[in-house]
This record gives sequence, structure tokens and C-alpha cells, in this order.
Amino acid sequence: MEVEIAKCYQKYDLGHQALAVLFPVIYLPYLGLSSKEKYLEPSKQPVIKKTALREWVDAIIFAVVAALIIRTFIFEAYTIPTPSMEKTLLEGDYLFVSKMSYGPRVPNTPISFPFVHNTLPFTRYTKSYVEWFRLPYYRFPGFGKIKRNDPVVFNYPTGDTVVLERQNEDYYRIVRMAEEEFKMGMGSRYREGMGREAVWRTYHVVARPIDKRENYIKRCIALPGDTVQIIDRQVYLNGKEMPNPPLLQFNYLIRTEGRGLSSRVLERLDISKEDIGWFQQYAILPLTNDNVKQISKIPGVIEVKPQLAPAGEWSPDIFPFDSAYRWNVDNFGPLYIPRKGDEVSLNLKNLPLYRRIIEVYEKNKLDVKGNKIFINDKEAHSYCFQQNYYWMMGDNRHNSADSRYWGFVPEDHIVGKAVFVWLSLDKDKSLADGKIRWNKLFRVPR
Repeated sequence: MEVEIAKCYQKYDLGHQALAVLFPVIYLPYLGLSSKEKYLEPSKQPVIKKTALREWVDAIIFAVVAALIIRTFIFEAYTIPTPSMEKTLLEGDYLFVSKMSYGPRVPNTPISFPFVHNTLPFTRYTKSYVEWFRLPYYRFPGFGKIKRNDPVVFNYPTGDTVVLERQNEDYYRIVRMAEEEFKMGMGSRYREGMGREAVWRTYHVVARPIDKRENYIKRCIALPGDTVQIIDRQVYLNGKEMPNPPLLQFNYLIRTEGRGLSSRVLERLDISKEDIGWFQQYAILPLTNDNVKQISKIPGVIEVKPQLAPAGEWSPDIFPFDSAYRWNVDNFGPLYIPRKGDEVSLNLKNLPLYRRIIEVYEKNKLDVKGNKIFINDKEAHSYCFQQNYYWMMGDNRHNSADSRYWGFVPEDHIVGKAVFVWLSLDKDKSLADGKIRWNKLFRVPR
């Protein structure tokens, strides 16, 4: 269609038609609005005989455009890079993500190198997109809305800032750790912000638009308007116990007589080598309820003990990173999940819960002066949320970087729903040793 529109403005050469295909949101409006360009209806256009080479080029351009449209608005292929969703989705699974399920988004950065995410091929850090032209957030209607327990792909919420040399780590955690180091080392000479300044001096730090942040896949636990709480590993929604996914797993301490568990046993349990932690006769393994029963019956296994962080034990890496909220991975909340249009009272105690929403996701200026909170230079005692938010967690609960570590997932970060696994490869094996998991192919995530 873009090529035919270009022809209406007498753009028959390959260069102009390529511009129409690659940058339609810029080039086509330019043709229509420019006083230098004249429109010629299709019936009056000259018939131009194409060479065989030109026909091949046109066919390739058409295929690229069709693939880009499908990738942007219909479905996209993804790979599971970590074991955070095991056993539901395995590390090495290749799956299709439906963007029509919740409605496709208009790309924030439409001018970008095709078929790559945020970095140009064969480069370390070069951006694959331009930032001087951006489109506002808009989502087309989809087939439905997000439901509890859906496997959802989304852009990493705290991936707005990235340390290029440490891209697999959360920027804000790097800064928090640096601040703590300066506090301990500098004593009374410490000044807030010294850790952040050191990070920026030491590394290359960049900002990324929403659609170019890393893609994560987790299970939707709580919807907008829900209140989520975790008590001794069990999730509660609105005060009621939430049914667990069938393949949910937690970490267990395995004590053996000394020889450990064989690789054959671990393979039968589908346990990734990345998740195994051995120390002499002890091992920490992520297990489902069925796995626990199987391992308990193995000769030489003395004890299978669940790992549990007790209530009141504060983990500084857990959202909202404030010692006033003594939460951890196994005991968390209660926490209200914001819904568009809902209003919450604001005070200094609950501000850490919603500060990032107000400042970053909804782009307000926020200041605290004494005991007073100011939003956009006006004193605020409440706040009305401008979009919906979700709570996402992995099925491998003790080995998942999820909402417990970075908080809410905004609606404008939602990419789509995982709908079909078409290939599954075991990274710990060669092709001859059974790299392809034949029994895991062509399945629908549950």
C-alpha cells in the first residue's frame, strides 16, 4: 500500500519507494502536505515495465513490510532466556506471543532497524532506533483483557535506565548498592547521590523508551484494583487464598548421605543446571510439589526442607526498598494494585509505594518539603491514577526477578500473551545428546 501511494506522487524509483515502506509515518504525510508534490490518480499513471531484478526487489520489500506488520501488530517470536517461569515455560523455549490478545500498541519509536530490539547487529551498544521522532502511547482494541494467571510478555518497568556494561542487572539496584557502599565507607562525609554519581562516572548509562526496554514474561497475579499479599509463600488476593499454578515451584534444601543426586535424577525432574546449588551433601533445588514427593523417596535423601523467609525479615532488594515495609519474597504486603481513575490518600508512609508511578510512569513532578508532599508544585493529600497497573510473578518463585523486586507493571508496558511454544531446546545438551525436548514441542502455556 505504501508503494502504491508513493506512485501516486510519481515516485517510481526504488529509493523513494523504500522511504515509503521503511518510514511511512514520516514520508507519506510529507508527500501529501508538500506543495511541491502533485497527486496523480492511479488510472492516469504511466505503465512502467519492470526488469526481473526490480520484480525481485519489489517482492523482497513486500515480504519485509508484511513481516514487520505481523511482528508489530499481530504476533512475535520470543525466546525464554531464564528459568524464572519453570516448569510452565522452560529456559530455551521458543514461543509465539499474541499482540492481538490485549491489543497491539503503536510503536513509540517507529524509525528503527527492522527485526532487532534495541541494539544494532554486530555492535555492542549502538542503538537500533532514533529518539528524535516518537509517537505517543496508543493501544488498538484487542480480543480481550488480561486475566489472572495469564502468561504475559511486557517491557521491563525499571529498564528505562540501563548500565550498558551490566545490562543483565537492574540499574536502580546497582545505584542502591553503590549508595550503601558510600554510606559505610564515608561515614559522616557521605552525601546522598554519591553512589549514583559514581555509577555514571564508571559506566555508560543510557535511557530507553518503553518499547525498546527488555521483554520479560511472567504470570499475571493481580489485576488493577486488587490487593495482593503473600503469607508464608502463599499468595492471597483481596483476602482470599489464590489457587496456585499446577507447576509452581519453590526452593528446597536437600540433605543427602553425601553422594548427592545423580544427573539422571535431575534430568528427570527437568531441573536446570543453572538452578542447582551444591555444597557437600547439601543442595538447594527448585521443586514442584510432585518433585518433593519423588525426591523424598530416593534412597540416600535424608531431608527435604522448604526454604522460607520468615515474616518481619526485611530484604532491602524487595519493593519498595524501604525498611518501614519489612517485606521479603515469602511474606509481602498487603499492597493495593492501582486502577485507572482510583484515588489513594498520600502521606509520607505510603509514598514509597506509589512514588515511581507518580514521578516516572505518569510523568509528574514530585517534591517532599518537610512533612508535605507536592505534585506539580501543588500540595497533595491524594493522587488519582492515570492508567492501570498489574502485578507479575514467575512460577519459579525463589528464582524469579518479578514484581516483588521492582513493583508494578504499567498498562502501557504490556506487549502480549504467550500463546504457543513451537520449539524447546536444552542449553545443557548437544544436539546428539537430546538438545531438542521433543515432548515439550507444540504446547500451549497454562
